[in-house]
Amino acid sequence: MSQKNYLIVGGGSGIGKVIVSQLLDQGHHVWALSRHIDENLTSREGLHKYGYDVLSDSKLPMELPDALHGVVYCPGSITLKPFERMASDVFREELEINYLGAVKVLQRAMPKLKKTEGASIVLFSTVAVQNGLPFHSSIAGAKGAVEGLARSLAAEYAPKVRVNAIAPSLTDTPLANALLSNDKKREANADRHPLKKVGRPEDIAEMSLFLLSDKASWITGQVLKVDGGMSALR
Repeated sequence: MSQKNYLIVGGGSGIGKVIVSQLLDQGHHVWALSRHIDENLTSREGLHKYGYDVLSDSKLPMELPDALHGVVYCPGSITLKPFERMASDVFREELEINYLGAVKVLQRAMPKLKKTEGASIVLFSTVAVQNGLPFHSSIAGAKGAVEGLARSLAAEYAPKVRVNAIAPSLTDTPLANALLSNDKKREANADRHPLKKVGRPEDIAEMSLFLLSDKASWITGQVLKVDGGMSALR
């Protein structure tokens, strides 16, 4: 397998951390941007880590490599509140983290991606865009914008750059700690899914790596649902 260069934004924990680790295991070079980078990753060969906060940093903290083979943008947020109690600032912040942050990163990365053969972008949506879940109005709106961005960029940059999104359901990451904080909550959330379990970061990371790889060379403009069957089965 030839060595490639990847930019992972949000690679410090959860799904992003697993993606970074698996790409390093494959011998690739990874530029990982996050507010915090896990200490277990810091000594890994091929890792270039930088502190980055999508809400407060206007520019990327480093120069990108001249050849960039893939970008994964996976910062996320979960704000679950009744619509009438949601301040406008919450909607704005969800858009900044999930949608406008991706726009900012991809505008910087696109010239580098266009220089490489088989470049791929992976973005993140949520099962709540399709399913219409209560108390998800802010995150579903922001992730709906991400899905639109993925399809638009896939059309604009085909055939040079592939662009896809993954729409997970609830996944066992630090972001979901409040929803999985005890056995009762974990069991209730698992039971909502046809496969009777919540997702693991590895489940989502594996799909991300597939979409980055040449194995997915005929896939673009798609929203892949990795959600325990929630979006399709009753």
